[in-house]
Amino acid sequence: MDLLLFSVFVLAITGIVIGFASGFFGVGGGFLMVPVQYWLLTSFGFDPTLSLRVAFGTSLAVILPTALSSTWGHHCRHCVLLRPLALMVVPGILGGFAGAAIATHAPGRLMACLFGVLLVLAALRMFFSRNHSSEEHIPESMWIYLPWGFAFGLVSGLFGIGGGVVMVPVMTTVLGIPLIRAIGTSTAFMLFSSASGVVTYTISGLDVAGLPPYSFGYVNVAYWCILVAASVPFAQVGVRAAHTIHPEKTQLLFVLLMIGVGLHMIVTGG
Repeated sequence: MDLLLFSVFVLAITGIVIGFASGFFGVGGGFLMVPVQYWLLTSFGFDPTLSLRVAFGTSLAVILPTALSSTWGHHCRHCVLLRPLALMVVPGILGGFAGAAIATHAPGRLMACLFGVLLVLAALRMFFSRNHSSEEHIPESMWIYLPWGFAFGLVSGLFGIGGGVVMVPVMTTVLGIPLIRAIGTSTAFMLFSSASGVVTYTISGLDVAGLPPYSFGYVNVAYWCILVAASVPFAQVGVRAAHTIHPEKTQLLFVLLMIGVGLHMIVTGG
């Protein structure tokens, strides 16, 4: 199997996994899409820093249709908190623009290490939390959601992820929101936070030389098509699983996945 066919196969498998993860965990799947795309692009000989930026931008572009599919599934099960979502959307969009603007000028190795550290810290915070309550506890103050919305958007733009990898642990351990509602709301938030990041990555990369073929700015259209075709249908599979598996088991799987990918990014830089 030549490298091109192997890449298609790897991207298709990745799309299936991140589609399921989007529906199941309320994350965009950037924690997996970014390192996989980075590895494939550098294997073809593209510049590591440009490869990482393309991986970030393409990841955010894939998150849009995948998150839409997941959001619909969670909304039909009444697990999207509309008021907190509405309060976080505008600051989240602003944070997404800011994060993407920073990432398009930062060193690739530094961004990869920061991404890995972020995943490990978020995973540890979630693991050591003792809040496993399924009781309804939704904070009312708008001032809680505004700064967190910006922070989630900033993380999304910086690292090419939907923000759910940080948003879900924060909503469950800091805000005290039940896990399944945190997952549903996180998925909906990704639609807005990732959109602002996609715009920034696209515009910032329009005049950059040395990008992979079929790239529109820092978004690679070829990779996007393969990932989306695989991820969107499997997002609904993940939604169904999230509503049948016990929350504590869901949380443990979430933690293990984040730690594994985070350590890989720290050690290898991609």
